[in-house]
Amino acid sequence: MNEEPHRSPDPSAPPRERKLALAAVLPALAVLLLWCAFLLDQGLELSLYRFGILPRTVDGLVGILASPMVHGDLDHLLNNSIPAFVLGWALMYFFPHLTGRVVLGAWLLSGIWVWISARGNYHIGASGVVYGMAAFLFTSGILRQQRMLMGVALLVVFLYGSMLWGVFPLFPRISWESHFWGAATGVAMAFAFRHIPPAVSDPREVIWEDEGFEPEEGLGSPAPDEEDEHGGRTWRSSNSWERFN
Repeated sequence: MNEEPHRSPDPSAPPRERKLALAAVLPALAVLLLWCAFLLDQGLELSLYRFGILPRTVDGLVGILASPMVHGDLDHLLNNSIPAFVLGWALMYFFPHLTGRVVLGAWLLSGIWVWISARGNYHIGASGVVYGMAAFLFTSGILRQQRMLMGVALLVVFLYGSMLWGVFPLFPRISWESHFWGAATGVAMAFAFRHIPPAVSDPREVIWEDEGFEPEEGLGSPAPDEEDEHGGRTWRSSNSWERFN
Protein backbone atom coordinates (compact mmCIF):
# COMPACT_ATOMS: atom_id res chain seq x y z
CA MET A 1 0.00 0.00 0.00
CA ASN A 2 1.40 3.36 -1.06
CA GLU A 3 1.71 5.90 1.67
CA GLU A 4 1.22 9.58 1.10
CA PRO A 5 4.47 11.57 1.20
CA HIS A 6 5.06 13.51 4.40
CA ARG A 7 4.54 17.23 3.93
CA SER A 8 6.41 19.54 6.23
CA PRO A 9 4.71 22.82 7.22
CA ASP A 10 5.62 25.92 5.29
CA PRO A 11 8.17 27.78 7.47
CA SER A 12 7.22 31.07 5.81
CA ALA A 13 3.61 30.85 7.02
CA PRO A 14 3.22 32.74 10.30
CA PRO A 15 1.40 30.91 13.10
CA ARG A 16 -2.11 32.04 13.97
CA GLU A 17 -0.96 33.76 17.16
CA ARG A 18 1.52 35.89 15.26
CA LYS A 19 -1.08 36.82 12.65
CA LEU A 20 -3.47 37.84 15.41
CA ALA A 21 -0.82 39.98 17.08
CA LEU A 22 0.21 41.66 13.83
CA ALA A 23 -3.41 42.37 12.94
CA ALA A 24 -3.81 44.41 16.13
CA VAL A 25 -0.91 46.80 15.45
CA LEU A 26 -2.50 49.22 12.97
CA PRO A 27 -5.87 49.44 14.78
CA ALA A 28 -4.02 50.16 18.03
CA LEU A 29 -2.02 52.93 16.37
CA ALA A 30 -5.19 54.41 14.85
CA VAL A 31 -6.91 54.51 18.24
CA LEU A 32 -3.79 56.04 19.79
CA LEU A 33 -3.95 58.76 17.15
CA LEU A 34 -7.57 59.47 18.10
CA TRP A 35 -6.55 59.87 21.73
CA CYS A 36 -3.64 62.15 20.85
CA ALA A 37 -5.96 64.41 18.85
CA PHE A 38 -8.47 64.50 21.73
CA LEU A 39 -5.86 65.27 24.38
CA LEU A 40 -4.39 68.06 22.27
CA ASP A 41 -7.85 69.49 21.68
CA GLN A 42 -8.71 69.44 25.38
CA GLY A 43 -5.32 70.52 26.66
CA LEU A 44 -4.80 73.40 24.26
CA GLU A 45 -8.48 74.34 23.88
CA LEU A 46 -8.27 74.11 20.10
CA SER A 47 -12.05 73.76 19.55
CA LEU A 48 -11.49 71.15 16.87
CA TYR A 49 -15.24 70.64 16.51
CA ARG A 50 -14.95 73.45 13.93
CA PHE A 51 -13.40 70.85 11.62
CA GLY A 52 -16.46 68.63 11.75
CA ILE A 53 -18.89 68.17 8.87
CA LEU A 54 -21.23 71.13 8.55
CA PRO A 55 -23.72 69.94 5.92
CA ARG A 56 -24.15 71.87 2.66
CA THR A 57 -21.57 74.53 3.49
CA VAL A 58 -18.23 75.12 1.85
CA ASP A 59 -16.46 75.29 5.21
CA GLY A 60 -18.01 71.99 6.19
CA LEU A 61 -16.34 70.13 3.34
CA VAL A 62 -13.12 69.87 5.33
CA GLY A 63 -15.02 67.79 7.85
CA ILE A 64 -15.32 64.93 5.37
CA LEU A 65 -11.61 64.37 5.94
CA ALA A 66 -11.16 65.69 9.47
CA SER A 67 -14.32 64.81 11.41
CA PRO A 68 -13.43 61.17 12.31
CA MET A 69 -10.43 62.51 14.25
CA VAL A 70 -12.52 64.86 16.40
CA HIS A 71 -14.52 63.86 19.49
CA GLY A 72 -16.64 65.97 21.79
CA ASP A 73 -15.86 64.45 25.18
CA LEU A 74 -14.30 61.44 26.88
CA ASP A 75 -17.43 59.28 26.68
CA HIS A 76 -17.72 59.97 22.97
CA LEU A 77 -14.11 58.95 22.45
CA LEU A 78 -14.40 55.78 24.55
CA ASN A 79 -17.58 54.71 22.77
CA ASN A 80 -15.72 54.86 19.47
CA SER A 81 -12.26 53.70 20.55
CA ILE A 82 -13.10 50.21 21.83
CA PRO A 83 -15.27 49.04 18.91
CA ALA A 84 -12.90 50.72 16.44
CA PHE A 85 -10.02 48.68 17.84
CA VAL A 86 -11.92 45.38 17.97
CA LEU A 87 -13.48 45.75 14.52
CA GLY A 88 -10.26 47.05 13.00
CA TRP A 89 -8.42 44.08 14.48
CA ALA A 90 -10.97 41.67 12.99
CA LEU A 91 -10.85 43.44 9.64
CA MET A 92 -7.05 43.25 9.53
CA TYR A 93 -7.13 39.57 10.48
CA PHE A 94 -9.80 38.42 8.04
CA PHE A 95 -9.34 40.91 5.20
CA PRO A 96 -5.83 42.43 5.37
CA HIS A 97 -5.93 43.09 1.61
CA LEU A 98 -9.25 44.97 1.86
CA THR A 99 -8.83 46.87 5.13
CA GLY A 100 -7.55 50.07 3.55
CA ARG A 101 -10.35 50.21 0.99
CA VAL A 102 -13.06 49.44 3.54
CA VAL A 103 -11.86 52.03 6.07
CA LEU A 104 -11.26 54.69 3.41
CA GLY A 105 -14.64 53.99 1.80
CA ALA A 106 -16.48 54.18 5.12
CA TRP A 107 -14.55 57.35 5.99
CA LEU A 108 -15.12 59.28 2.77
CA LEU A 109 -18.45 57.97 1.45
CA SER A 110 -20.26 58.27 4.76
CA GLY A 111 -18.80 61.77 5.17
CA ILE A 112 -19.96 62.85 1.73
CA TRP A 113 -23.51 61.63 2.34
CA VAL A 114 -23.60 63.27 5.76
CA TRP A 115 -22.53 66.55 4.16
CA ILE A 116 -25.32 66.15 1.56
CA SER A 117 -28.20 64.99 3.71
CA ALA A 118 -27.62 65.53 7.46
CA ARG A 119 -29.01 68.14 9.82
CA GLY A 120 -27.44 71.57 9.88
CA ASN A 121 -25.03 71.07 12.76
CA TYR A 122 -21.45 69.92 13.27
CA HIS A 123 -21.03 66.16 12.89
CA ILE A 124 -17.88 64.76 14.48
CA GLY A 125 -16.44 61.41 15.54
CA ALA A 126 -15.26 58.13 14.06
CA SER A 127 -18.61 56.39 14.43
CA GLY A 128 -19.26 56.40 10.67
CA VAL A 129 -16.09 54.36 10.16
CA VAL A 130 -17.00 52.07 13.08
CA TYR A 131 -20.45 51.35 11.66
CA GLY A 132 -18.93 50.81 8.24
CA MET A 133 -16.53 48.17 9.54
CA ALA A 134 -19.22 46.42 11.58
CA ALA A 135 -21.65 46.31 8.65
CA PHE A 136 -18.94 45.11 6.27
CA LEU A 137 -17.86 42.25 8.55
CA PHE A 138 -21.38 41.12 9.35
CA THR A 139 -22.63 41.28 5.75
CA SER A 140 -19.47 39.57 4.50
CA GLY A 141 -20.08 36.78 6.99
CA ILE A 142 -23.60 36.27 5.66
CA LEU A 143 -22.56 36.39 2.00
CA ARG A 144 -19.66 33.98 2.55
CA GLN A 145 -21.46 31.92 5.22
CA GLN A 146 -18.57 32.58 7.62
CA ARG A 147 -19.60 32.05 11.23
CA MET A 148 -16.55 33.74 12.70
CA LEU A 149 -17.07 36.97 10.75
CA MET A 150 -20.69 37.28 11.83
CA GLY A 151 -19.75 36.33 15.38
CA VAL A 152 -17.17 39.10 15.73
CA ALA A 153 -19.55 41.77 14.43
CA LEU A 154 -22.42 40.52 16.60
CA LEU A 155 -20.17 40.44 19.65
CA VAL A 156 -19.38 44.12 19.27
CA VAL A 157 -23.05 44.96 18.65
CA PHE A 158 -24.16 43.10 21.77
CA LEU A 159 -21.38 44.49 23.95
CA TYR A 160 -22.11 48.02 22.77
CA GLY A 161 -25.86 47.73 22.31
CA SER A 162 -26.30 51.39 21.49
CA MET A 163 -24.93 50.57 18.04
CA LEU A 164 -28.26 48.91 17.21
CA TRP A 165 -30.20 52.09 17.86
CA GLY A 166 -27.60 54.50 16.55
CA VAL A 167 -28.91 54.37 12.98
CA PHE A 168 -32.30 55.78 14.04
CA PRO A 169 -33.06 59.45 14.85
CA LEU A 170 -33.76 58.79 18.52
CA PHE A 171 -31.14 60.93 20.26
CA PRO A 172 -30.86 64.60 19.24
CA ARG A 173 -27.17 64.97 20.20
CA ILE A 174 -26.06 61.84 18.30
CA SER A 175 -25.27 61.97 14.60
CA TRP A 176 -27.46 59.07 13.50
CA GLU A 177 -26.81 60.20 9.93
CA SER A 178 -23.12 59.28 10.28
CA HIS A 179 -24.10 55.89 11.72
CA PHE A 180 -26.66 55.22 9.00
CA TRP A 181 -24.45 56.15 6.08
CA GLY A 182 -21.47 54.36 7.57
CA ALA A 183 -23.50 51.15 7.88
CA ALA A 184 -24.95 51.57 4.39
CA THR A 185 -21.44 52.03 2.97
CA GLY A 186 -20.23 48.90 4.79
CA VAL A 187 -23.05 46.80 3.35
CA ALA A 188 -22.43 48.16 -0.15
CA MET A 189 -18.71 47.37 0.04
CA ALA A 190 -19.42 43.86 1.33
CA PHE A 191 -21.46 43.21 -1.81
CA ALA A 192 -18.86 44.87 -4.04
CA PHE A 193 -16.03 42.71 -2.62
CA ARG A 194 -18.10 39.54 -2.11
CA HIS A 195 -15.99 37.53 -4.56
CA ILE A 196 -12.74 38.21 -2.67
CA PRO A 197 -12.16 35.40 -0.14
CA PRO A 198 -11.11 36.14 3.44
CA ALA A 199 -7.58 35.34 4.57
CA VAL A 200 -8.97 33.13 7.36
CA SER A 201 -11.87 30.71 6.94
CA ASP A 202 -14.07 28.86 9.40
CA PRO A 203 -12.53 25.61 10.70
CA ARG A 204 -13.65 22.58 8.76
CA GLU A 205 -16.17 20.18 10.19
CA VAL A 206 -14.92 17.18 12.11
CA ILE A 207 -14.45 13.82 10.41
CA TRP A 208 -13.60 10.80 12.51
CA GLU A 209 -13.52 7.07 11.98
CA ASP A 210 -14.91 4.38 14.22
CA GLU A 211 -14.50 0.72 13.39
CA GLY A 212 -17.28 -1.58 14.46
CA PHE A 213 -19.37 1.15 16.14
CA GLU A 214 -22.88 1.74 14.89
CA PRO A 215 -24.73 4.66 16.50
CA GLU A 216 -28.38 4.22 17.22
CA GLU A 217 -30.77 5.45 14.62
CA GLY A 218 -32.88 8.39 15.67
CA LEU A 219 -32.86 12.07 16.39
CA GLY A 220 -29.40 13.58 16.70
CA SER A 221 -27.57 10.54 15.35
CA PRO A 222 -25.05 11.44 12.64
CA ALA A 223 -25.57 9.86 9.25
CA PRO A 224 -22.78 7.63 7.91
CA ASP A 225 -20.71 9.15 5.19
CA GLU A 226 -18.73 6.26 3.74
CA GLU A 227 -16.77 3.16 4.67
CA ASP A 228 -13.02 3.22 5.04
CA GLU A 229 -10.69 0.57 3.67
CA HIS A 230 -11.07 -1.53 6.84
CA GLY A 231 -14.86 -1.56 6.73
CA GLY A 232 -15.26 1.07 9.48
CA ARG A 233 -17.61 4.02 9.18
CA THR A 234 -16.61 7.63 8.75
CA TRP A 235 -18.88 10.09 10.52
CA ARG A 236 -19.32 13.83 10.08
CA SER A 237 -20.43 16.54 12.44
CA SER A 238 -20.65 20.31 12.01
CA ASN A 239 -20.44 20.93 15.76
CA SER A 240 -16.68 20.64 16.20
CA TRP A 241 -13.79 23.00 15.59
CA GLU A 242 -11.19 20.36 14.93
CA ARG A 243 -10.54 17.65 12.42
CA PHE A 244 -9.28 14.20 13.27
CA ASN A 245 -8.01 11.67 10.77
